[in-house]
Amino acid sequence: MPVHPFGPIAGRIETVTIDSNALGSNMLGDPASREVAVYLPPEYDAGKQTDFPLFVDIAGFTGSGLSHIGWKSFAENVPQRLERLVAEERMGPVVVALPDCFTSLGGNQYINSVAMGQWETFLIDEMIPAIEKHFRVIASRDGRAVFGKSSGGYGAIVHGLRHSDTWGAIACHSGDMAFEWVYLPDMPKALNRLAEFDRSIPQFLEHLSTCRKLNGADFHVLMTLAMAATYDPDPEAFRGIRLPVDLVTCKRDDERWNAWLAHDPVRLVQRPELQENLRSLRGLYIDCGDRDQYHLHYGARQFVKTLEAAGIEHAYEEFDDDHSQVDYRLDRSLPFLYKSLMS
Repeated sequence: MPVHPFGPIAGRIETVTIDSNALGSNMLGDPASREVAVYLPPEYDAGKQTDFPLFVDIAGFTGSGLSHIGWKSFAENVPQRLERLVAEERMGPVVVALPDCFTSLGGNQYINSVAMGQWETFLIDEMIPAIEKHFRVIASRDGRAVFGKSSGGYGAIVHGLRHSDTWGAIACHSGDMAFEWVYLPDMPKALNRLAEFDRSIPQFLEHLSTCRKLNGADFHVLMTLAMAATYDPDPEAFRGIRLPVDLVTCKRDDERWNAWLAHDPVRLVQRPELQENLRSLRGLYIDCGDRDQYHLHYGARQFVKTLEAAGIEHAYEEFDDDHSQVDYRLDRSLPFLYKSLMS
């Protein structure tokens, strides 16, 4: 049994509220005003350092940065983990921004979507300037890192591919890749459940709004709908959601599915200009469990083979575990990110 961390953090948490223009037009009706928890290490107030590296923690599906600062049984939250790693001299102190990017469809992939909101724009053009205004952080890409797991891992790797002018280093834990293995297997299951609601997405979501709790089957349908609203939103559809398959036959609509694939890291990394973005990073870390329930290790392997063929420096670790409860992997990535930025 893991040892429970009883002690309080030595640093402190502040909260910044951002009234976002980028999120104001989302089709879900979600609030555009967002909280960002900011962890300040004890060295921040001690005056031992002028500017600190800025790490940004983007949460997985159904998560929020706010949940990463809370109490956990037999497990460390992110500030506790950081303070232990600093005490063990595996890294130095950093400021960490933990934004609340939760949506009413259950999660976020951290890219721009007319349905979900302009989340890339929020993080880069609104959140980072707000953090730099309020806190002593290194105000350049060479002092910034973004990390996340699952949907957060997807967001981190896509930001590395597209926004290397913003991020100096990234860490992707079990990020969504190879969409045909991640998402297509869930399509028949989602349609089976939607058939109980006359194949009506509005009726299904209305059902969820009256449930006392979300069961596993409905959770996976909701996740499929969230991905549809992210990768191929329809401005004319209810909450922007359209699926890439026929709702009766489950036959794939190639035009719609290709719109999803345009966001697949395995495809994106084939593009020479995006390879150059990754090449420019100070640090690129990827890992995945070798028996991930969502088959993400296959996408990670494909992604890494492309990196190897292109001669792009990276660290890849495949570990003996699945997709669940793998926060301990942060013990590997957080020191990696720190050393990448500070070397």
